[in-house]
Amino acid sequence: MKMYDAAVIGGGLAGLIAAIDLARAKKSVILLEKSSRVGGRAVSTRKNGAIFNLGGHALYPGGEAYQILQELGVKLEGGSPPAKGLALWRGRLTTLPGDPASLLASKLLSWPGKIELGRFMLKLGKLETHALPNIALRDWAEREIRDPMVRHLFYALCRTSTYVQDPDRQSVGPVLRQVQRSLKSGVLYLNGGWQRVVDQLHDLAVRAGVTVLNNKNVTGLLQENGVVRGLQCTDGELVCTPNVIATGSPADTYRLLGEAAERTVLRRWKNDARPASAACLDLGLNRLPVADRHFAIGLDQPIFFSHHSRVAKLSHNGTLVMHLIKYNGSGDSHPQADERALEQTMDLLHPGWQQEVVARQYLPNITVVHDYMHIGRQDSQPGPAVSEVRGLYVAGDWASHGEMLADAAAASARRAALRLLKDLAATANHAITI
Repeated sequence: MKMYDAAVIGGGLAGLIAAIDLARAKKSVILLEKSSRVGGRAVSTRKNGAIFNLGGHALYPGGEAYQILQELGVKLEGGSPPAKGLALWRGRLTTLPGDPASLLASKLLSWPGKIELGRFMLKLGKLETHALPNIALRDWAEREIRDPMVRHLFYALCRTSTYVQDPDRQSVGPVLRQVQRSLKSGVLYLNGGWQRVVDQLHDLAVRAGVTVLNNKNVTGLLQENGVVRGLQCTDGELVCTPNVIATGSPADTYRLLGEAAERTVLRRWKNDARPASAACLDLGLNRLPVADRHFAIGLDQPIFFSHHSRVAKLSHNGTLVMHLIKYNGSGDSHPQADERALEQTMDLLHPGWQQEVVARQYLPNITVVHDYMHIGRQDSQPGPAVSEVRGLYVAGDWASHGEMLADAAAASARRAALRLLKDLAATANHAITI
């Protein structure tokens, strides 16, 4: 039976990046993915010519994922949408005050509100977010922003940047860093969807020597006296390895250890986790009923609309791809009501859209992240090592050290790989010394 230097559980963004980093460091690596193809939530589907991602996806050019993917050699092609758009307020559309001209013309704000918003946005760009106390986003905003409509605009900007609707628990510092990043560098919608990234990462992993196995579900981690020995799969196969990077949720990794997990930090990470979910409606249209409506943000409801194919190639036959998302935070899903809310948003923006539909995808309750930076989190920086089990490391969107979304997945994957390599080197040096 072959012994691998390391095994990676999960073939999503984090798993692929970690596997590539280890293999390029000349380690023998096996990657185990339980589904029939790698990619996790970063895969894309094709429907009648339209390419749909699984939920809302945008890459931040100023973020860790963009940098790491470029370093690995992944080609990132697409376009960045302009910030000009519409606001949804009390069932009506109005211009979003996103620049000086639209701010002056805005009917949402009083003159004092316009002045406060302008000053606040200037202040926001200069904030030292790492120096902020660990308090909830709402507590900070209620103290810093006087005008109620300015607060509505601010909260809408925060949830659109973080994909999370939980101002009463989100830690203010990480949220404001993400907002600063989105304002400074914008976002990138990828040609071909995120599947293009997944395909390139898979090819890079194989070329680096990673053994990639699909339909391989890991059910248990084998350990002896707190030291990793291997993995047990549902088909009965044993994978021999002294090192494992687990990229599932905290609960998934916890289950791998069975009763032994109670005596590890995984228990705390699992109990503290607050998964965020969303309802997503993607549409492929023959044409846009109202030609100049490409972008809209809900102010009194957590809804966002974007015409992705305006700046990215997401079909081969001219089909236009729309994305709508309702941010639901933690455990706040009402599938039928959410779908109606998203359809009603389309009714408001693009009357008659139903007659133009050639493809449709509704995801009623997709996980956005398995955890995010919140005030109830006991460990501000979980992972990468599980201290009680030598050879076990974690990565994924929840294993954040301040990053968010795909940035957290990518950054945690690299942290886990680097820590594993460091520990291997230390063990080798110790053996030589002895």
